[in-house]
Amino acid sequence: MAAQGKAHLEAQYGLLTGIAVEAGVSLSTVSKVVHRRRDVGAATRARVEELLARNGYVRPWEREPARPRQIIAVFRDMSGPYTLEVARGIVDAAGELGINVVTGTTSRRPISRWLEECVALGAAGLIIVISMLAEDDQRRIVEQRLPVVLIDPLSAPSLDIPSIGVTNWNGARDAMQHLLGLGHTRIGMVAGRSHSLAGAARLHGYRAALEEAGILYDPSIVRSTDFDYDEALTASLQILRSDEPPTAVFAASDAQALGVLEAARQTGFGVPDDLAVMSFDDTLVAAMACPPLSAVRQPFEELGHEATRVLMQLAEGRPPVSPRIELATEGGRRRATAVPRPAPWPRCRPGGRGAARTPPEQAIPGSTSGWRCRGPSRVPRATRWPSPSW
Repeated sequence: MAAQGKAHLEAQYGLLTGIAVEAGVSLSTVSKVVHRRRDVGAATRARVEELLARNGYVRPWEREPARPRQIIAVFRDMSGPYTLEVARGIVDAAGELGINVVTGTTSRRPISRWLEECVALGAAGLIIVISMLAEDDQRRIVEQRLPVVLIDPLSAPSLDIPSIGVTNWNGARDAMQHLLGLGHTRIGMVAGRSHSLAGAARLHGYRAALEEAGILYDPSIVRSTDFDYDEALTASLQILRSDEPPTAVFAASDAQALGVLEAARQTGFGVPDDLAVMSFDDTLVAAMACPPLSAVRQPFEELGHEATRVLMQLAEGRPPVSPRIELATEGGRRRATAVPRPAPWPRCRPGGRGAARTPPEQAIPGSTSGWRCRGPSRVPRATRWPSPSW
């Protein structure tokens, strides 16, 4: 970079020297015209200005600042379906603007290092996805006016740092209203961690929907985990093995919903015959799950576009209209939800409460959902009820 700067200065010196010779004046006179000094005659000034314009000379302070052509996007990890969808949204949005994206994670390099990297690379700014900003990092961003945009921050950031997310509370409430509309009244939840803004908002939306329906909140069928598969599987097994398992489970993310599906398989619950499963995200894996997941959809493409737009706006010195932007979620119904099966008899499954109370001669094996109790109101497996549209 130093060599390039030296070469540029030499080229400028040569150009001004040539103009001085052609105008028949000294180099110092040309320099005075360049800097708009008043001690130069009008005719001489006009002649030098004409030669400067003809040779394409632009004064240093009148040049357009070079716009950085890259941004940095940092994630907590790159393993989950949510992360991949958000990354794709950012890369697509940046590509439309001709901007390259450098991606990385905070697993081995803290955010403070990424802030340093952003400055060292001369990047336009930094997008941070699902991470916890330390107070020192927030102070540095604000004091140094670093262009930074947060997507789904785990904790509430300073109002001077713009953040973008979705309507988590409304989305969770909509998901619950879908399940309630199907007739489910005992609905469990695999929620996110309480320290996560998104996780807490989705749990509050779940509880609000229950309260509106006049249903008491039952903590025995609610578990909080990270937004990942393994913890959700363990939590879902606990919920489904409880004395009174739910007829539906709302998962706070697609990765957690996959854990619910596997727990249902291991415990003998057929989906959606015995257990409706509702998710939040609607990433590609939701449609590829078996059965395909009904899910609240996050507008990932719009998230990436909005974060990139706000970041470039900050890089140009223009503050965003609002420090917090929330994009609307949408509902989508697939095969993983259905009306609950009427079951006035004790629920029977291997090792379950119902099976323990029912003599073997009064139970029959179900094809996908373990043992089923006989009863006068038992509905044949092939029967289906119409599902209300969402």
